[in-house]
Amino acid sequence: MEAYLTFNGNAAEALAFYAKCLGGKIEFSMTFAESPMGAQTPDNYKDKIMHATLTARGQKLMASDAPPDYKFEGYKGFSLSVQAKDVKEGEQLFSALSAGGKVTMPYAATFWSPGFGMLEDKFGVPWMINVDHPPA
Repeated sequence: MEAYLTFNGNAAEALAFYAKCLGGKIEFSMTFAESPMGAQTPDNYKDKIMHATLTARGQKLMASDAPPDYKFEGYKGFSLSVQAKDVKEGEQLFSALSAGGKVTMPYAATFWSPGFGMLEDKFGVPWMINVDHPPA
């Protein structure tokens, strides 16, 4: 399964942020103007993202901006989860993704992990950073 996020007009900014934080690359990006429906797109929406794909850490994250007539209501009922190889990498990921956002559970050791934390990034997307226990 792959996650697909809809943004409120700032998908390009969000994907560039995620590429930087996660060491990823935007593999594909098309604006509404570049799409077959470009001629019908309002001028103030032509530069918004119709579809984009980011690859990072062996995974894909797809995204778009909400269409002009769509009421964006934020993100509810899920978190994007990133597995870190060790506590240091987890701290780096947590720090990068939480910049400008809101920490909902500080990054720390838990009973299941030597490093775990939860946050909402500056775009309102919820994330969990988790470090697996080393093999016994």
